[in-house]
Amino acid sequence: MIRVLLVDDQSLVRAGFRMILEDEPDIEVVGDAANGAAAIEAVARLRPDVIVMDIRMPVLDGVEATRRIVHDAAGVGGAPRVLVLTTFDADEYVVEALRAGASGFLLKDVTPTDFAAAIRIVAAGEALLAPAVTRRLLDRFAERLPPSDETRDAALRDLTERELEVLRLMARGLANREIAERLVLAEPTVKTHVSHVLDKLDLRDRAQAVVLAYEAGLVRPGGLDA
Repeated sequence: MIRVLLVDDQSLVRAGFRMILEDEPDIEVVGDAANGAAAIEAVARLRPDVIVMDIRMPVLDGVEATRRIVHDAAGVGGAPRVLVLTTFDADEYVVEALRAGASGFLLKDVTPTDFAAAIRIVAAGEALLAPAVTRRLLDRFAERLPPSDETRDAALRDLTERELEVLRLMARGLANREIAERLVLAEPTVKTHVSHVLDKLDLRDRAQAVVLAYEAGLVRPGGLDA
């Protein structure tokens, strides 16, 4: 059973999410919170598997709450995953949420079916990003990236050419099946490559891989890769 904590400052939104998830046999809503500070307290008390986190909230916003929850859980087995779900699709929020440690990012116009599926994906240890948001993030932020980092560049040099190809496609928001089709590989082979990329770069999940890929300049505006 996937234990879920709902965090949103609007009670009607939380109630709506709860109603959607109550119909899912493998998902249990164990609690909710109206702001980031309350979420931090609830995580310590309820120990959810997945936190559905709004971004703009009073007292403490979702980005900072995510950052503190992920930091507090560092090195602890069974740390919760954060799925950021918001009406605000401005790119800076995507960047900040991923840097804070979120494992997924969806907009609130997602369908109930896709919402439940996203929770399962994040709970399984994968990362989920709305593809359109991911592509926009990569294209618009490419010119504002930090300077090259020697440690990061050295880690990238440890990747094989195939692993670099897989990383670029991950950064473009492609799922394993889509990467397999693009590279004419079996999906289990792609999964193996993804696992090697995460291990070699010491990344927790695909969300962190996206951040590293665009900061390292592996993806360029207009779809031109480095």
